[in-house]
Amino acid sequence: MPMTRISLLGIPHDDNSSFAKGAALAPAHIRPELFCDAYSMWSETGFDLTDRLVDHGDIRFDAAADPWDLIEGEVGRVLETGDPLICLGGDHAISWPVLRAVRRRQSSLTILHIDAHPDMYDAYQGNPRSHTSPFARIMEERLADRLIQVGLRTVNDHHRDQFKRFGVEVIEAALFSDDLRLDLTTPVYVSMDLDGLDPAFAPGVSHREPGGLTVRQVINLIQSVNQPIVAADIVELNPSRDIANLTAGVAAKLLKEIAGMMVKTRV
Repeated sequence: MPMTRISLLGIPHDDNSSFAKGAALAPAHIRPELFCDAYSMWSETGFDLTDRLVDHGDIRFDAAADPWDLIEGEVGRVLETGDPLICLGGDHAISWPVLRAVRRRQSSLTILHIDAHPDMYDAYQGNPRSHTSPFARIMEERLADRLIQVGLRTVNDHHRDQFKRFGVEVIEAALFSDDLRLDLTTPVYVSMDLDGLDPAFAPGVSHREPGGLTVRQVINLIQSVNQPIVAADIVELNPSRDIANLTAGVAAKLLKEIAGMMVKTRV
């Protein structure tokens, strides 16, 4: 049986960030942590990722082209390999065009979205592509059959209306349990916003929201997924707000554990 490989693709785009730019610099900060000799390339699930990760580099954005078309096209090109894909954002807005490409290859799909924020605004500051709005667009376009949001702690009435409109399943941070097990029946897309973590563990984000999940809780949740993880994104690292590359290191760790589960659920 051929070795399962995992594709990596950098998406250095943050034009739709509402508060502070900087997430476009994230891929260049995550990779050195990922491949640093200070750390092991083994996942906790028991897979050596040394020869499994295939890095397709970063998307190069051309001012003359619609970035959404570039993202969708490049993600689609990488998915043609047949390998699971992890995208390195960028701000969370990139999830919308990424999922357009993923959905074409997945007739059934559940999104596991870990975040402090629902990112469900119909539009924010008049921008329907805002990084606060991707999941409204994703659900409008029916790019997933289910959306499960975990770790939220900034929910307002508009968000609640959107939850009802789209049938979103929500587990707010205050109700999170260490023994949480999701009832999953389809392939899974993991969308990991680093501000879903408590800023004690991930200070390098633009929107720090205290009261979040621990790194261990997020890893345990990812390791509980019992369906194939076909693609994922890790977004919203802002290196200008990081401390001693702590958040970049956390992003690299989560990448390895998502990759390990991609291998495990594919075997």
